[in-house]
Amino acid sequence: MQAQSFNRKYLEPSQDSIKKKALLKSLGNGFLPFKYFNADLRYLIKYNQYEGVRTGIGGLTNDAFSKKYRLNSYIVYGFRDHRFKYSIGGGIRLAEKTNTWLNLSYTDDLQETGSTKFLTDKRFFQFFEPRLLNINLFHKHITKAINLEHNITTNLLSETEFAVSNINPTYNYSFLLNNSPINSFHLSTAKLGLQWSPFNTLKTSKKDTKNDYPIFTLQYTKSFKNVFGSNFGFSKFDFRTLYKIGEENGSHSEITLVSGIANGNTPLTHLYHAYPNNINKETILQRFSVAGLNSFETMYFNEFFSDKFATFQWKYFLKPFNVSKRYKPQMVLITRYAIGDMRHPEKHQNINFGSLKSGYTESGFELNKLLFGFGVSFTYRYGAYHLPDFGDNVAFKFTFNVSL
Repeated sequence: MQAQSFNRKYLEPSQDSIKKKALLKSLGNGFLPFKYFNADLRYLIKYNQYEGVRTGIGGLTNDAFSKKYRLNSYIVYGFRDHRFKYSIGGGIRLAEKTNTWLNLSYTDDLQETGSTKFLTDKRFFQFFEPRLLNINLFHKHITKAINLEHNITTNLLSETEFAVSNINPTYNYSFLLNNSPINSFHLSTAKLGLQWSPFNTLKTSKKDTKNDYPIFTLQYTKSFKNVFGSNFGFSKFDFRTLYKIGEENGSHSEITLVSGIANGNTPLTHLYHAYPNNINKETILQRFSVAGLNSFETMYFNEFFSDKFATFQWKYFLKPFNVSKRYKPQMVLITRYAIGDMRHPEKHQNINFGSLKSGYTESGFELNKLLFGFGVSFTYRYGAYHLPDFGDNVAFKFTFNVSL
């Protein structure tokens, strides 16, 4: 009896601590775990300029349900556009050693025009997505997809997908195809994505803090004309690299390079913006909002679109100010640069935008974690796209950083 009492006394608190850490990690990834599935917190509530408040539920089965099969789904409702959106999908694991999964999905939802999603990007969750608040250019899409995930090595991940999509812009837009304007698009696309982390190592102990950087991501997209009713034939090649220098608990740098090129008749929905995050309003205070993580804070929404572009971002994180054990604000210095061009802007009708061929530059700073995760940022636009009025070149915003 004494031995059992001793074991309960010293083991149970440890088990409780492990459970709490697992729960916090799951919440940090955006999941609330239940017995057979994990509720997906990404769908609880969001806001954008087209849907207004967007709210719903979603989830993914876990290993307690099955280690070989999985199901995932969500349903959301937009209170401004009065429309439900949803997705349902599932997968079967073909090989455990290489984490090979075959997936099917059906999705009826919105996507931001000019945005690119990399297949190999795994789950990314933010409690608060600041840039989403001000996006107003979306297109509806109904997409049926079959997808294969496969780890070629521990350092090289691959993902392939074939999808058939019906796309309708939510704004007044037409593409001039064979001298005839069309405003709804049917696409049959194949994608191949690769993610290479050359220094990725399995963590063998808690003291092993080696990070996986740099990370290189490549993606090739081919749209096939006249396949399953597709009326567009084009190709895209996208590239991104992420690199960190230094230790995160001290001063360190983060470098992000993104580029893409599209060839052939490509509608605006599948071209590129540079992730702008500035509202089209008169004064600095009217444009006061929340800064994004990797967006151009002084670039106005829908100001530029490109069929070939590249962006460079450098962030230098100073060592946190050690005000107290719990209060440690941090200064971040930032410089961003974008360049791009559009070969046939006249094909994109009923919408006005500029070219980035002269190179766009902004610099500034963030002072983060001042109060409850909030901070402030100041960014200034200069160079070829400097505007005549000083105030139009300035972005002054909140920042928000919370981690579990």
